[in-house]
Amino acid sequence: MERGPAIFAGAMFALFGGGLLMWTAVRLRQREPVAHGVNPVASATLASLAAVVALGLGAWCLTRI
Repeated sequence: MERGPAIFAGAMFALFGGGLLMWTAVRLRQREPVAHGVNPVASATLASLAAVVALGLGAWCLTRI
């Protein structure tokens, strides 16, 4: 990968993953639904999984610099 796009993509994936993980944790701590109309356990699990995948992709992009 080229350096500029790799840094940008890695930073965006890391910011999105970190933000989603933090938002999910706050919603769970306040006992609020993560997604309306969905099973609370399934929505929290899916959101956490998406956040971890995004953080992993961000780390992968940043190691390709």
